[in-house]
Amino acid sequence: MPSRSDEPRRDATGSRRGSSRGASDRGVPPRVTGERGDEPGIGGISDARAYTPRGRTIREGGGAPAAGRAEQRRTPRSSRSQDPFRPALQVLDGGRAAATRAGGRPGGPTRRDGGTGRATVVRTVTARTPRGEAAEPPRRRVGGRDPRREDRAAPRRPARKPPRPPRLADPVRRLRLGTALVMVMFVAIGIRLVVLQAVDTPAYADGGMADRLRTVQLPAPRGAIYDRGGAALAHSVEARYVYADPTRVEDIESTARTLSPLLGIPASELTEKMRPRKRINGVDSRFEYLARGVDIDRAREIMKLELPGIYTQRDERREVPGGDLAANLIGFTSIDMAGLEGLEARYDDLLHGEDGERTFEIGLGAPIPGGYSRTTPAKPGSSMVLTIDRDLQFMCQRILSEQARAAQASTAAAIVLDVRTGEVLAQASEPTYNAARPQLSDPTDREDAATSFVVDPGSVHKAITFGAALQEGVITPDTSFPVSNAIRKGDTWFPDTHFANGRRMSVAGMMAYSSNVGTIQIADKLGPERLIDYQRRFGLGKPTGVGMPGEASGRLLPLSEWSDSSHGSVPIGHSVDATPLQMAAAYAAIANDGTYIQPHLVKETIDPQGNRTPAEPPATRPVLSPDNAKALRTIMEAVTTVENATGLAAAVPGYRVAGKTGTGWRLVDGKKQPGDVASFIGMAPAENPRYVIAVFVHSPSGGGGKVAAPAFRDMMTFTLRHFKVPPSSEAPPKFTVFP
Repeated sequence: MPSRSDEPRRDATGSRRGSSRGASDRGVPPRVTGERGDEPGIGGISDARAYTPRGRTIREGGGAPAAGRAEQRRTPRSSRSQDPFRPALQVLDGGRAAATRAGGRPGGPTRRDGGTGRATVVRTVTARTPRGEAAEPPRRRVGGRDPRREDRAAPRRPARKPPRPPRLADPVRRLRLGTALVMVMFVAIGIRLVVLQAVDTPAYADGGMADRLRTVQLPAPRGAIYDRGGAALAHSVEARYVYADPTRVEDIESTARTLSPLLGIPASELTEKMRPRKRINGVDSRFEYLARGVDIDRAREIMKLELPGIYTQRDERREVPGGDLAANLIGFTSIDMAGLEGLEARYDDLLHGEDGERTFEIGLGAPIPGGYSRTTPAKPGSSMVLTIDRDLQFMCQRILSEQARAAQASTAAAIVLDVRTGEVLAQASEPTYNAARPQLSDPTDREDAATSFVVDPGSVHKAITFGAALQEGVITPDTSFPVSNAIRKGDTWFPDTHFANGRRMSVAGMMAYSSNVGTIQIADKLGPERLIDYQRRFGLGKPTGVGMPGEASGRLLPLSEWSDSSHGSVPIGHSVDATPLQMAAAYAAIANDGTYIQPHLVKETIDPQGNRTPAEPPATRPVLSPDNAKALRTIMEAVTTVENATGLAAAVPGYRVAGKTGTGWRLVDGKKQPGDVASFIGMAPAENPRYVIAVFVHSPSGGGGKVAAPAFRDMMTFTLRHFKVPPSSEAPPKFTVFP
């Protein structure tokens, strides 16, 4: 038995679906569709098969439907069985509209709509068998399915509207959608532009401004250094620096030859500075100094030449009007105005001030008018007023230099102190240098000998031993005792320079002849503990704090390190390390009625607004009683008045002078150096001292009375006259050396 898919399907009458022959043959009139609602009919595949060569269907030959028979209604099932290809043909023919436009199928049955005259296609369907009539039994279905009951009519299925054809693309919708997308895009762009212009503007502006900004340093004017009378010892003046942009210099050799005579720098050196080079970060260098501190007029001449890549800017130059005047005290600065030595280095923070800066926009190599500009003003540094007297400083330096040359000295120092205030009126060093051109000097020439020259003071220390003995009551001004020609301490003999041969000698005679034996005998009565105590009271063993950087502290021999010979060497000024300034301050205490005043160099400071601030008061402490100090000064007058005394060369005509000569050694790292250190420290007028002067000279040979005393005399003479000190009204006392 053939399968169901191979057997033609039949309708309710048993005929094949889609065929119109069976209905005509059985006398069933075909049903004309399209009559309900005047809806045009839609042709099916059965109509296409019913066409004859004449263009007429078989149904048309039968005429009208038979009378009395009910017109068979078309059901959804019958329509599917009769016209399985109808949907496809509707698409090909354009649906109902296509059938209407064509006026029905070619050669097929048509009908005219009343009043319109439009032809419609007449479609035939197979009539359904009326109820009560016997129908041809259906063929048995394949697959064992039960046959339909003969007395049961086929179920009526609801009519289904034919599916509509797919809608074609709508250009209006596309246009609207595209317009909406474009509008959204423009709205987004507009919002972004508003954000860029209103919100993000500062960020983008700052990002671009970084490439246009230039910053120029505004150096703060450095404070000046004045002497006590207001004369400038060092000050700053406005100048210019000349620099090159190697990326813009067109002819390096020609530019160097042109600038060489104007700057005073060899052309070869300028050529090397102007050659292109890379910075550490790999960027081409666009700034190279050619000269600093150039005069303003000279800088203007350079700019008139209009050399490509050569520019000038504001600079500062340090001027030292006196050249070498107080150079070892003042020191010098770098080209960047930073203190390197002396008071310039010690008070650099006070003098330097705070630099300012100017930041501005630049375009085409010049500032943009009305562009961004910000200026931070520079804060000038404060100035200093020293206790130094310029004229006295000049004379002390000249006298010391002459005496040093005469004695073939390698190092010399001189200090002038105001007894009542502790102010340093002059502080000279030899050798010296020109502070305006420090690069031409040796480093050793720039040392301040008064604070760095460590010596074994020698006999000038005897005044401290005598003062301690007077204060402790060991001796009085009238004390005398026999003095031998030498004394032994431990394994060392200490001889006298003036032999007493065992005669009784007064303390004034011991001072006048600088008796080593007499001083050691006094120290034995005093004791080493008390002697060391008075050494400290007089300021030995620690820096004075005068204000100079690198001041040496000296050294006192601790009692634990004393040997038997130390009992002989320490009282006469050996085994003791001290600076000239320390010894001068000790003598100033004797001159100031026994009160020690810390020596100092700074008198006051002046801020940028001109306000003056006095320096902090110096430290003071009592060392001797006024009576003992006066007694000691009287004893020391014997040095410049007694016949054959060691200090006769230090006497100042018209003035009473008290002082002491000394011959010691120079120590470097605790080691004795060849030669002698001749010294003299004195005060005048002795009855009422105003000034103390100390002179130390390191020479191949020579004592203090021969080398240092003459220099003291000249310095003290000028000092007394310069400050208009009246001469002494009384003659010095008469001293008895051997009572």
